[in-house]
Amino acid sequence: MSDGTTHLLPPEPKVSAGRRYLRTAIDLIARLQLGEWPQLERAAALVADALAAGGTVHTFGSGHSHMLAEEAFYRAGGLVHVRPILFEGLMLHTSAPLSTLLERLPGLATALLDDHSVTHGDALIIASNSGSNAVITEMAVRARERGLRTIAITSLGHAKSEASREQAGRRLHELVDVAIDNGGVVGDAAIDVESVPMRVAPTSTVVGAAIVNAIVAEAVERLARRGIVADVLTSSNVAGGDAQNERFREAVMRR
Repeated sequence: MSDGTTHLLPPEPKVSAGRRYLRTAIDLIARLQLGEWPQLERAAALVADALAAGGTVHTFGSGHSHMLAEEAFYRAGGLVHVRPILFEGLMLHTSAPLSTLLERLPGLATALLDDHSVTHGDALIIASNSGSNAVITEMAVRARERGLRTIAITSLGHAKSEASREQAGRRLHELVDVAIDNGGVVGDAAIDVESVPMRVAPTSTVVGAAIVNAIVAEAVERLARRGIVADVLTSSNVAGGDAQNERFREAVMRR
């Protein structure tokens, strides 16, 4: 029986910003197994075909996206035949403002490809959350002209939004053979914090790294089904790792 008094449930504890970020990242990675899986499979098939033919997987990104280009390179459990296109001016450690200016510079991507050397039939993974800067879109166009199969890791939500900085321009996802959506929000930062006007905690790097490694795993398995054992690096921090990797030294150093 009721005693006539009102019993209020205690308020549910508020989930902290850090926990909300982790939940968001987990959800974004989980969605890759659903809506993005066909694109991941297609990307893995392109990578497997390139490697089966004796080709190379090239990787590229500017700003923080260059970390995804490095994620695939010289990595324990990663492919040997990966050549990142790394240009310090597009990174952040020399001058962050300069990197922003350079990624908008027409002609830079062509110069980078000329200096890097690629082969018809190779694969190229391009990472760019916004997918709109000149160095990114030009890289995609020039690479396809040279016979490379191209894969984009990008945010379709950002690229297609009215808030995109260059709404009228070409977008990376429109210029490649396969585009994989990282599911990120416009501007990348995903978490609201009470009394703080700007969102915090971007998701493109953690989701992008998951995409890169899922492509690698899937490509290696596809090659194995064809009777081809992919060249894969071993951690140098385990017994025998240095000896395992020594036979790949020449391929890894070919930059």
